[in-house]
Amino acid sequence: MELRVEQLTAGYAGHTAVNGVDLTVPSGQVVAIVGPNGCGKSTLLRSMARLHEPASGRVLAGDADVWKLRQRAAAHRIALLPQSPQAPEAVTVAGLVRYGRHPHQGLFRQWSREDERAVTTALHATGTATLAGRRLDQLSGGQRQRCWLAMALAQETPIVLLDEPTSALDIGHAVEVLDLVRQVAAEGRTIVMVVHDLAAAARYADTLVAMRAGRIVASGPPQEVVDTALVRELYGIESEILTASSDGAPVVVPVARTA
Repeated sequence: MELRVEQLTAGYAGHTAVNGVDLTVPSGQVVAIVGPNGCGKSTLLRSMARLHEPASGRVLAGDADVWKLRQRAAAHRIALLPQSPQAPEAVTVAGLVRYGRHPHQGLFRQWSREDERAVTTALHATGTATLAGRRLDQLSGGQRQRCWLAMALAQETPIVLLDEPTSALDIGHAVEVLDLVRQVAAEGRTIVMVVHDLAAAARYADTLVAMRAGRIVASGPPQEVVDTALVRELYGIESEILTASSDGAPVVVPVARTA
């Protein structure tokens, strides 16, 4: 399912955090949003997820404006993994992943075989099936992040939004999670993720979207948009741009902060 943002403006208490943003994410693509702290990345993602109502503009999931849908209907189209998710104390992995089925429950529809199938599929897809009976708070950071992603996948939405999915992970666990993101997209889901690590974003995204001061300043395939001028504009540093021999992804090497 295609995700489209049209002239979206959003902010907080008189401050405009996102200003007139247009963005189209085709089905089955991974889009990584990058930029300095406070540039509007997370506000844009939260507006897509119906957590922060925009002042103007639209967010379309397929042919529907998500802000005109009922919350349950929107949750059938878009799942969000927030930056710092909180789980109930002592919840097991299986219990956490079952929360992903909440939008599919109702007064006349309780837990079903379809729900059990979705949970089992998500656990296996994320390599967490063997952890199902363990408590979430007993796992490593990388394991926990895969479990949270399993919960989002169990929701079975065509669009998945991820706010800094590799935050606080070491490089090994970060690669593990981002490899999983690519697998999910390969199965046809649309992924939009906010990423702080420009090198990781450039390697794993089909499209890199660079934001500064609430606006998109560059958008396109990473090999085409990542250059020294963009790095200088976003982060105020001089850099060298190398090319990874394995896949041609741009690699940013910081040199010095600009005066």
